[in-house]
Amino acid sequence: MQSVITGGTHSLEADALNILRSISPTLDSTKHKGQAGKIAVVGGCREYTGAPYFSAISALKIGADLSHVICTKDAAPVIKSYSPELIVHPLLEDTYSVKEEDRKSAATLVLAEVDKWLERFDCLVIGPGLGRDPFLLDCVSDIMKHARRSNVPMVIDGDGLFLVTNRLDLVCGYPLAVLTPNVNEYKRLVQKVLNCDVNDQDGAHQLLSLASSIGGVTILRKGQSDYISDGKEVKSVSIFGSPRRCGGQGDILSGSVAVFLAWARKLDGKDGPAMNPTVLGCIAGSALMRKAASLAFEDKKRSTLTTDIIEYLGRSLEDICPVR
Repeated sequence: MQSVITGGTHSLEADALNILRSISPTLDSTKHKGQAGKIAVVGGCREYTGAPYFSAISALKIGADLSHVICTKDAAPVIKSYSPELIVHPLLEDTYSVKEEDRKSAATLVLAEVDKWLERFDCLVIGPGLGRDPFLLDCVSDIMKHARRSNVPMVIDGDGLFLVTNRLDLVCGYPLAVLTPNVNEYKRLVQKVLNCDVNDQDGAHQLLSLASSIGGVTILRKGQSDYISDGKEVKSVSIFGSPRRCGGQGDILSGSVAVFLAWARKLDGKDGPAMNPTVLGCIAGSALMRKAASLAFEDKKRSTLTTDIIEYLGRSLEDICPVR
């Protein structure tokens, strides 16, 4: 998207810091647990346990009151061992744990158990550490269908993007879906939906067309600058950032966007900015993640890890939006 940057980025650049300030709730003694957000990460399997942890703990560090992880039984004890702050549900099943003849009944049971919790959540994050086990993806597809019927927002990242690229019906036409692709995930989406290659010479228009073609979902295209579109407008976030590309930063971003999206929805039609809440959540989440990454890099340089960036989330938010 570098050509977009040189061809008029100023008109695209969001007022990210003021947006972040406007949707971050105040803290006062009259509020009760849960009002600042209840986030659930659907992901985590025997191979991948770090990603759902990064996403879920980031949501808490930013200010969500409760953060859940819905994962496979193999992953649950490991994720629980990372932090007692997370509520971990060992509900998902995969082909390792269920015989073929039992899969239909197992899938029904998974959905019934998740459904008990679904309407409590302000936002789902689908995909961190999910893996690509076919039966597991089928179970998550059912969860997404139920979340959609319940109007629960979904931030989709990682293997969740692999799933929706092959099952566009899961998100097509759902305005509360946010996709957060990296360069390779974005390339696959463009090829699948627009049947062409990525065109950075007209990157903003192509992003707008992609979001519109998927029925008005919001897409946050990650990169040197982050670009966001809901099919109606394109915004960019270029402030802060870090040259360090350690794995896991996208998981922080997904948790961040989920929290800010939940907060923006609570302001929708009230005192918040006149913009789609999903776009607001993406702008704020991107800005905060980039600020934390820049502070961590100042401190750690080449040795910066995802856990270092997470530790700077609170300070970054306080620098931008001090608690009053």
